[in-house]
Amino acid sequence: MAKEPKNEVRIDKWLWAVRIFKTRTLAAEACKKGKIMILGNTVKASRNIKTGDIIQIKRSPIVYSFKALALSENRMGAKLVPEFMENVTPQEQLDILELSKFNSFGRRDRGTGRPTKKDRRDVEEYTESGYEEDDDDGFDEDLFV
Repeated sequence: MAKEPKNEVRIDKWLWAVRIFKTRTLAAEACKKGKIMILGNTVKASRNIKTGDIIQIKRSPIVYSFKALALSENRMGAKLVPEFMENVTPQEQLDILELSKFNSFGRRDRGTGRPTKKDRRDVEEYTESGYEEDDDDGFDEDLFV
C-alpha cells in the first residue's frame, strides 16, 4: 500500500523533514520566536503549508527564502532535499552574508585557541597607536570622568 502525497503539512514538520532544523523542537521554537514567515507574516508551528509556498527564515544577518516543491512529514536524506525545496534567497541577501564574513574584525578563527601575550600586545599596540600622541585636540577628557 503506497502512501499518497500530502496536500498540507505542518510547517515545523516540513522544516525538520527538509533538514533546515536539526530537530522538530528547534523548528517549533523558531516559529514561536517569530523567525519563520510566510508572505511576510510570522507563523505558528501548527500552520499548514502547501506546495509552492515560499517560507522565509530569519537567521542573522539575513532572511533566507525557500520554496516548497513537495511536502513530507518524514525526515529524508540530504540527497533528496532538492526534490522537496528550492533556495530562492535573493542575491542581495547572499551578498550581505558574504560582507558580514569579511567584516569580522577582531574575531579569531575557530580553533586557533586563546591569544598569546604577544598577540594581545600586538592588538593593543594597533588599537592604541596614534591616540596618545594626538592629545592636543582641545578636548578635555577630565570633564567627563
